[in-house]
Amino acid sequence: MELTQTKQTSVKIQKKMRRKRDLSGLTNNAYRVGIISAILLLWHLAVTFNWINPFLMGSPAGIWSEAVRLVQSGELFTNAFATVYGTIGGFLIGSLFGSVIGLLLWYSKKVATIIDPFMVALNGLPKIALAPMIIIWFGSGMFSKIALAAIATFIVALLSTYQGTHQIDSNLVNLMRSLGATKGQIFRKVVVPSTMPWVISAFRLNIGFALIAVIGGEFISSDKGLGRMIFVAGNLFNLNVVWVGVLSLMIVAIFLYVAVSKIESKLLPWEAASKQKDN
Repeated sequence: MELTQTKQTSVKIQKKMRRKRDLSGLTNNAYRVGIISAILLLWHLAVTFNWINPFLMGSPAGIWSEAVRLVQSGELFTNAFATVYGTIGGFLIGSLFGSVIGLLLWYSKKVATIIDPFMVALNGLPKIALAPMIIIWFGSGMFSKIALAAIATFIVALLSTYQGTHQIDSNLVNLMRSLGATKGQIFRKVVVPSTMPWVISAFRLNIGFALIAVIGGEFISSDKGLGRMIFVAGNLFNLNVVWVGVLSLMIVAIFLYVAVSKIESKLLPWEAASKQKDN
């Protein structure tokens, strides 16, 4: 009887906490909508009363008009798809290969020590500086944008994952060795699971790096993509189209970040539960 009452009390507490989180989320979203609405209203009033020059700053009405035109013509979806495709392709290739190699470096400290200066130098190099060479080698098509994103994300994933292998509890590794575990077993049972938070952290960073690399490549040479659309509109002084492109990039970034968060919740359910408890 007491056990049943305890369970019922626990369920009630969980429901109450869930309602509290939902209410907090709705309140926060209401504040966000209010902030955006206030900015748009002030912007519209500034344009209406000639406080700012719409030719130099754009206007909410003009942005909406250009967005409708680009959607109806299909140009916005075509450019957005090209940017998303290049970003996801380069992100997956660079992040996965970098993470795998970062994990494998745990096997040989000698190799890791030798290539460490090269990793540091490559990490410090602005990846966009490689864009002209990559485009000359691979052309102005999609493959060069994927290659740029892969290079930009590879080194971040490698360094983050390799750093994660240094944070593993040495007592746990020694315990596995004392129980007769092989190096491969330690790698599978201890190293990989313990390093996953570092891998996911690198993935979160690499979303932005991949998108920056793709947009940079589209700025330099491309036949489609949001970066190209923004670059061309900027040269034509069409600030409304530039704003449409920038806002579209923000939506793309949010979409990709949410996707990585979903992956994190699947791979690291305890991390997601901890964040919900904190909120």
